Amino acid sequence: MQPFPRLTALACPLPLSSVDTDQLIPARFMKRSRSEGYGDFLLHDMRFDADGAELADCPLNAPERKGARILVARRNFGSGSSREAAVYALVDYGIACVIAPSFGDIFASNSVNNGLLPATVSESNCETLLATLGAGTLELSVDLDACTIRAGETAIPFEVDAVWRTKLLNGWDDIDLTLSHQAEIDAFQTRDARARPWLVPDSGPDV
Repeated sequence: MQPFPRLTALACPLPLSSVDTDQLIPARFMKRSRSEGYGDFLLHDMRFDADGAELADCPLNAPERKGARILVARRNFGSGSSREAAVYALVDYGIACVIAPSFGDIFASNSVNNGLLPATVSESNCETLLATLGAGTLELSVDLDACTIRAGETAIPFEVDAVWRTKLLNGWDDIDLTLSHQAEIDAFQTRDARARPWLVPDSGPDV
């Protein structure tokens, strides 16, 4: 994954609560391989009609929001089933950050493991961001170092789990996070081998 210190990008308001994983990617599109990409199916049934034509009332279809990398939604984003494909759809579309007052727990964990920032803001600050975008603001700036979101001159704080923040700032997965403690792991193994030598596996006779 790429490190995520900060992002200034086109943002799209999605003023809906409880957008679940089945809405993010309907199950019927999950048969294809990840290598083919899931971005075209993000929020498919909100974005397209039965004939595949774009729905004008979907914010992601607004010409000025095409290519958005930041999504602002209301509470309980990513609830529902544990399908990681919901995160794949967002990432493959190009979304790098979702801002909302709360997230489905598994969705948020899956997001971080795929380099997507789930930024938690208060209900009132979420409404401020939605109103700002609705009034015509196109870009937001997200600073993960400072845990702030800037809309024009307005700076809004956000929260993210400290371990997740570390992983995103460095572009680490869980293995990378473990390896970041290699020196401490080596020191423990050395101390433990001296204190409990009988636990050290015998390599056996040379063959």
